[in-house]
Formats: sequence, structure tokens, C-alpha cells
Amino acid sequence: MPLYRDEAVVLRTHKLGEADRIVTMLSRYNGQIRAVAKGVRRTASKFGSRLEPFMVVEAQFYEGRTLDVVNQVETIGAYGREIIQDYKTYTAATAMVETAEKLTGEESSPQQYLLLVGALRSLSKAEHDSSLVLDSYLLRALSIAGWAPNFNDCARCGDVGPHQAFVMQLGGVVCRDCRPAGAAVIDPLTGELLGALLAGDWEVADVAPESIRAAASGIVSAYSQWHIERGLKSLQHVERQ
Repeated sequence: MPLYRDEAVVLRTHKLGEADRIVTMLSRYNGQIRAVAKGVRRTASKFGSRLEPFMVVEAQFYEGRTLDVVNQVETIGAYGREIIQDYKTYTAATAMVETAEKLTGEESSPQQYLLLVGALRSLSKAEHDSSLVLDSYLLRALSIAGWAPNFNDCARCGDVGPHQAFVMQLGGVVCRDCRPAGAAVIDPLTGELLGALLAGDWEVADVAPESIRAAASGIVSAYSQWHIERGLKSLQHVERQ
């Protein structure tokens, strides 16, 4: 069987038989990988703890007919240990890995991989509020996937903003002339925060008031659910407070 190595983030796992586990990972160069990790549920397993969700590893795989087999694992980032200690952080990370799984496939996606690794690292180190990290990740992951939102100029006619009417179907804010009936209206400070989250401008994001963060999270959640097929089940469990 062909042998290959790659860096990967563990997205989720589930049991297989009495001692094995199927591990779903987002790799740097080979897209999503579903591989069998043999014997990792035994207490004597050498790398079972390295193949838990949110861990970043370098692994060696054998190609199989239906599932690959992972037989060597080295830890790159042990982010799972810190993430699971805080429920708010854990729910944010769970939403991230579900998003990554739904936005990627078998094709290589180094940008999605690096974005997810950076977001999980930030969560594990508590660099920013977990809700802000999640919202920034969602906006940037959707942008890489081709659904970049526009929070300044009109998404329909290009009229220079800022504008306050947000239309998910059009991918961002619209001017008064293009504004359809029933469009959501966002506060200027909310629009500023959304733009900062999309750009990764943490100096602006970190000082945003709680009410503005909550409003921005509502927009991000709705936009994500609109564009991601079958929606994100984990978002409803995210602890925002």
C-alpha cells in the first residue's frame, strides 16, 4: 500500500470495534482524511491521546481501499488539553471543527488548514474571547470557501459605504437604493466589529462592548447557517456569555 505523511488537525473521532477508532482529520496537503487508528482505545496505546479532537499532528498513513490507516503520530500542537478545560472554549472549538469539515473535502486546502490551526491555537492560549475567535474564524473560513461577506460597500451596486442594511442572500450590506424590504439593520459599531473580525483586527475587536459583540455574533451565525449546507448543529450549543 502507498505510504504518505502529512500535518493534520483532528476534527472528530468515533469508535470502531472494541479497540480501534476512525479519525476524521483536515490535513494540510491532502484535504480531509478518514483513517483507522488501530488499537488506540487500549490503555497501552502509544498515540491514542494524540488523536483526540483539536490536536494538531504530523502523521504517517497507509492508503487503503475505503479507509486509510494511521500508524505513526507526532504531536505538533496539543491544543485539545487546554480547550476541553473550559466549556465556552470547548463549544467554540467544536463549532470550528464542524465548519472545517463541512467546508472542505478531499482536495487540498492549505488555507483552511492553517486558519483552523491558528484559531485553535488562539483558543488554547486564551489570547482573545472565545466568541470573538469563533466569529472571526467563521467569517474568514467562509471567505476562503468563496462566500466573503462585505460589511462596507454596497454588495449590489458597489456604492461606497459604510451602509447599515445587511442582506444575507446578497452577501453583505447594501445602500438605501438597493435595500429590499425586511433587510436587517446593523448598528455602525456592529458593522465596524464585523469588519475587524473579518480582517483579524484584534485591537478593534478586543475592546468592543458586550452588546456589540452579541449583535455581531447574531449576524455571523445567521450568515454561516445560510451558506453552509445543512447548517451547523454545534452553533446552537456555543456558550456566548
